[in-house]
Amino acid sequence: MTINCNSRLIDLSIPKVMGILNVTPNSFYDGGKHNEINAIIRQVDKMLSEGADIIDVGAYSSKPSAEFVSELTEIDRLKAVIKELINTFPSVILSVDTFRANVAKIAVDHGAALINDISAGLLDDAMMPTVAELKVPYVMMHMRGTPQTMQSLTQYDDLVKDLIFYFSERIRAARSFGISDIIIDPGFGFAKTLEQNYEILNKLELFSFLEIPLLAGVSRKSMIYKVLENTPQEALNGTSVLNTIALQKGANILRVHDVKEAVECIKLVRQLQ
Repeated sequence: MTINCNSRLIDLSIPKVMGILNVTPNSFYDGGKHNEINAIIRQVDKMLSEGADIIDVGAYSSKPSAEFVSELTEIDRLKAVIKELINTFPSVILSVDTFRANVAKIAVDHGAALINDISAGLLDDAMMPTVAELKVPYVMMHMRGTPQTMQSLTQYDDLVKDLIFYFSERIRAARSFGISDIIIDPGFGFAKTLEQNYEILNKLELFSFLEIPLLAGVSRKSMIYKVLENTPQEALNGTSVLNTIALQKGANILRVHDVKEAVECIKLVRQLQ
């Protein structure tokens, strides 16, 4: 099970870590921390030294009820960051978290190697043909509506069955455009209640039916800190617990704020296996 990133084959049979780099002022956990280029370089250096395989750069916060960001603003935030990271870390594999086709194209033209789309192409009809043309791996997440409306759209007939049907349809669409490297993300926290998030995690192994690499992104989310009655800043231990469960149930990529701890989860689960 491999994906091709800038002519480098990444073997996902050994789980990988995707480090989160938010270059936004309003992300739920680290908003505003990485707006200055030297701080960005220090953070990426730290994540790479701790074992991150991929750095996922986001310039549009997708937290519930996030404010709208224009395409021009998103592009301006990303271009300078990608250029500096490629210059500083020539071998880095960069993913860009965007649902806009034009942003994806500009990001890849500047050196990004993957596109991570929270909408699986449903918020921009040009996204899938653009990704196919760019010939990069494509992470497709499950979400309903937009970041501004998603938390009002949590009614399902059969949650996991509905998600598997959704991914079957989106995978078919991606294949029809010629996208070969696809990763799916069930979208913890996106158009799901707290209880629904845990139902998905509890049945995560069922997504192996799709025979597509699986990304799990639970890092410091409300599904952890609401149960523990603490804050995102205090949710690292809970994140490690849920990452461990996700790995045991088949996750191929952990998308995290805290790379060192995720790498340790992978090492320990692999030893157990």
